[in-house]
Amino acid sequence: MKLRNLLSAAAALMMFGAPAFAQSQLSIATGGTGGVYYPYGGGLAELISKYVDGATAVAEVTGASVENMGLISRGDSDIAIGLADTVYAGFTGTGKFEGRKLDNVRALASIYPNAVQIVTMADSGITSLADLKGKRVSVGAPGSGTEVSAKTLLEANGISYDDIEEQRLNFNETADALRDGDIDAGFWSVGPPTSSILNLATTREIKLIALSDEEIVAALDAEPTFAPYALRKGLYDGVTAPVNTVSTPNVLFVNAEMDDELAYQITKTLFEKVDELIAIHPAANDTTVDFALNSTPIPMHPGALRYYEETGSPIPPKLYP
Repeated sequence: MKLRNLLSAAAALMMFGAPAFAQSQLSIATGGTGGVYYPYGGGLAELISKYVDGATAVAEVTGASVENMGLISRGDSDIAIGLADTVYAGFTGTGKFEGRKLDNVRALASIYPNAVQIVTMADSGITSLADLKGKRVSVGAPGSGTEVSAKTLLEANGISYDDIEEQRLNFNETADALRDGDIDAGFWSVGPPTSSILNLATTREIKLIALSDEEIVAALDAEPTFAPYALRKGLYDGVTAPVNTVSTPNVLFVNAEMDDELAYQITKTLFEKVDELIAIHPAANDTTVDFALNSTPIPMHPGALRYYEETGSPIPPKLYP
């Protein structure tokens, strides 16, 4: 009799006291260690491990946006961060994803904007986008959202890879190559400020290349997920005035097969514990419900939508699967 009662109590605990999803070890696909994806993803992993019952998480270094789309679509990672243009192209099977539509991914949120930051040395003589012609330019790591944004921005303004000596370096490699004089300029598409540029600016005099109004309009015409953005004065040592550029939202996304309750709990934790993320990286200051609902380019996971519905915020119809 006692055994039967014990088994009944255990069954009741499983039914009513346990989380709605099985114990999960979640992997978060991020980017290189010199950008924002990795520290942001690490902070999110801490929040999940601390606040989401039945789940722990760890951030993983990856090649960033393009690679992350494949990791989520194949189920090799559980959560990922990617640039909106790359995520949208993967979801629709366009651009770099022509012929391989990855429409089994769903968004949880857009979390902050990535600003295109074109960095050169203060004495390089490069003062405009057009000045990059004939120069050695890092366009970002292979398969990264930075390369996608750099190529789109350049081509929208009449500059192809044939016009530059392109090199595909990650953020830290780009900073090192600039410091050592091995390249003339480098692209970052990342939430400002980013550690690799901060560190470079403490040892060398840098300059950020501003885009003209015409160059910004051309970029927006070529890529609808771009938006105008001004890098603030004092962002890095030597930046003495705002610098006009373009930005792209960063999307937190998962596989459509993720458990609804798990997706709900992750989304809820993201917004309700965002102060802890801000303490890790200031990019999380832009992690708001309004930004998420107004900047996400693909449908959201039903679990995430449940959280947004609870907030009472208006949800654009395009975000429903």
